[in-house]
Amino acid sequence: MASSAFAVPAFAQDAEMPEMPETPEADDGVIIVTATRRAQDVQDIPLAVTAVSPQQLDNQGVDNIQEVVAVAPSLTVSNAQVASGSVVLRIRGIGTTSNNIGFESAVGIFIDGTYQSRPGVALAELVDLERVEVLRGPQGTTFGRNTSAGALNITTKRPDLYEFGGFVNAGYGNYDEVSLQGAVNVPIVQDSLALRVTGAYRERDGFLTLVDETGTPFDDSNDQDQWLVRAQLGFETEGGVRGRIVGDYSKSNSSCCSPIELYQSPLVTGGAYAAVGLGANGGNGQPTVATNPFDAGTFREALSDQVASANFAPIVDIDNWGIMGEVEMPVGDSADLIFIGSYRKFDSNETYDSDFTAADIFNVDLVDLELETITAELRLQGEAFEGKLNYIIGGFYSDEQIDQSVSFSLGQDYDANVGALLFVPTGGAFGAAPLQTLSGGVNPAGTNNTNRFQQSAQSYSLFTHNTFEVFDGFELTLGARYSWEEKEGGFTQTAVDNQICPAILGSVGAGAVPAPLQGAAVQLGCFGFTAPADLPQATQPGLPALFLPRTFQADFSDEELIYTIRAAYEFSPEVNVYGSFTHGYKAGGINLDTTAAVNGADPTFLSEEVDAIEFGLKTRFLDNAVTFNLAAFYEEFTNFQVLEFTGTAFQTFNVPIAETQGIEIESLIRPNRELTFNIAATVLEASYPEDCAGDQTAPQVVSLCGYDLTNAPQVVGLFGALWEKPISDSAEFFLSGQIRLESDQRTSTQAIVPPSFPPGSNPTQQQVQAAAANQPLIVADVQDGNEFINLRAGLRFNDGAYAIEGFVNNLTDNVTRGVTFNTTLRGSGAANSRSAFPLQPRTYGVVFRAKF
Repeated sequence: MASSAFAVPAFAQDAEMPEMPETPEADDGVIIVTATRRAQDVQDIPLAVTAVSPQQLDNQGVDNIQEVVAVAPSLTVSNAQVASGSVVLRIRGIGTTSNNIGFESAVGIFIDGTYQSRPGVALAELVDLERVEVLRGPQGTTFGRNTSAGALNITTKRPDLYEFGGFVNAGYGNYDEVSLQGAVNVPIVQDSLALRVTGAYRERDGFLTLVDETGTPFDDSNDQDQWLVRAQLGFETEGGVRGRIVGDYSKSNSSCCSPIELYQSPLVTGGAYAAVGLGANGGNGQPTVATNPFDAGTFREALSDQVASANFAPIVDIDNWGIMGEVEMPVGDSADLIFIGSYRKFDSNETYDSDFTAADIFNVDLVDLELETITAELRLQGEAFEGKLNYIIGGFYSDEQIDQSVSFSLGQDYDANVGALLFVPTGGAFGAAPLQTLSGGVNPAGTNNTNRFQQSAQSYSLFTHNTFEVFDGFELTLGARYSWEEKEGGFTQTAVDNQICPAILGSVGAGAVPAPLQGAAVQLGCFGFTAPADLPQATQPGLPALFLPRTFQADFSDEELIYTIRAAYEFSPEVNVYGSFTHGYKAGGINLDTTAAVNGADPTFLSEEVDAIEFGLKTRFLDNAVTFNLAAFYEEFTNFQVLEFTGTAFQTFNVPIAETQGIEIESLIRPNRELTFNIAATVLEASYPEDCAGDQTAPQVVSLCGYDLTNAPQVVGLFGALWEKPISDSAEFFLSGQIRLESDQRTSTQAIVPPSFPPGSNPTQQQVQAAAANQPLIVADVQDGNEFINLRAGLRFNDGAYAIEGFVNNLTDNVTRGVTFNTTLRGSGAANSRSAFPLQPRTYGVVFRAKF
């Protein structure tokens, strides 16, 4: 009921607890979770887990996984331009940058026990839930795969076999937001079979205004237009066999996402864009953009304007459906055999302006993604030795099929943009059409191609997780999972209409391009995303091979033993301590990108491993009026997976060492039945250590050493309160408030502009380190600290049967950014423009609720 990250008693029906009530009395002070695949009081689990009830989600206006940060201080979420594939979840500062369908999240997402292979698959509305659990730290022993940072475990409300009931929520807010949620539960055969149907609809105007080069508005972006329906059939036999079959379908046309330019390239300020006919603003019609690289105030003002430039609005069409079956069968008096299987199909079509200006330079005409996933898990779990041993033995399998086709095109202003990029080194000698001049008259406008990426991936694992009570109060947990990963995939080019690249290569080969310009001419004339693949020059010695894409087919396989050792001691029913060591794992794979095999590069990347130590204290005192939990941790990652966008290409690499360490606090104080206070905080140091590069010499790796990880604020605090005041026998007033405080954080992959070296120079690590020490900081990397205040107040009637609420989220309208990047084709190095994807501004509205 309170607004904290674990403030409310929240029971959840579980396979082992069929008689568990769904709504206990508030004074029970118990939160039942399944973080260890068994139903336990969260205070008894020797594990750092934030458990969130449906009431807490409502109090903080949490409607999707991106907004779970409002109730979990160790979780951060960011999003880039692709709605289906650029959501990044981080726990304790650890996550995997996306925008590449070959990358998998370091934070595993599980819905009703089934693994969601990409965060974008799980972006549907959070509605009709029993709970959300944020499991902090590596979880690979008990959860399927790819949980090197942690896991998000979401459980929907099961069908009730006994009673008819349901609810309806309707809301209206600013940006003309209209929302509708509801569910109905119908027992079909009393005590044996029931149907539960859930639905949600949400539509809202975009909070970003899109403008052309003159600043004239023509559309909006970052809107919401989505709906979901989920149907469950729950059953239980007289013999104790129970389970459910769940089918869901969701549709989204929400346009996501448009960035705002924070820092204007000196090429624009210096007049290069005006000189080639692209205007004094270079096609950026925003009212505000910084020209000083250190002007943090103007960065913030540009975000607060909520205006972005584009030549058309993003177009998104996503269909997401699946079916899940769960069956539990008693095996004797003290064990159960549980099977969970699922099939999911995710189809996405997206179109967006990829140069992020009103100039017509570079467009993504279509990202057509088909993603099919099958998962199956079978586990035997139970008790032995008179309850002293709790064991789980099982196996897991998943099969994922990826088929993504991406169509790119160059716009009418592409050649003029190249003229601006080359203006300084050439003194403007080639004017507004350098590629046409250098190629003998070939106009790059209209160049297009379609690149196809396919992958087949299978994962197998056997696991066991066992807790033994060595003596009264002392428990020892040993868990292990042996995992096998197999992937095969690659890149083919299914269509190409590109005349400019062969023409430029011909001019270079004939000596018609001045030597100092040959690198830039090839890189821009054969722009990696639109260039023809497998040209003869791609495999021949020489400059063109450094830029020309090659198709490829690659295989990846790996296996790893994941394990955990944990000891816990209960000093009393109110005080528990624990310590643990966990070796976790996240599979490597194949870089599904056009430029992955350029110059013969290996398109695969290594698996990520982590060794984590954690100590924790969980307490209740003053007759359960106060709950206080503390966790201290250290995690060291090897072969940490990184994806970086340079402004012209995506680079994928492994960093030998990354680490995170810190302290987490969660506390709940309830002085009386009317008041609840919650405090939660994470103090964190997530960084690349000074020796992070190992023996590598790659500038993009060496340049990271000594800097914090991305989106990893060193301090996050949550402070909240809930007042529930009866005003009559049938009515209650409530007021809920919470503030989330975040310290400064980095928002880019790199903290400095990585040094560059002539092709073939092969510098030593010492030379790269010396060069990196003299490089400038990346512009607009650091996001200043911020506070986010949520308020909600309302009236409840007839024990919550009806309610009306008013809310405001982000009261102070702090428009912040999650990802800052080099604007596409708009400068290079320290002269690159910088843009950022803004997070949601202030929202407010009213909600009506009814239960029956």
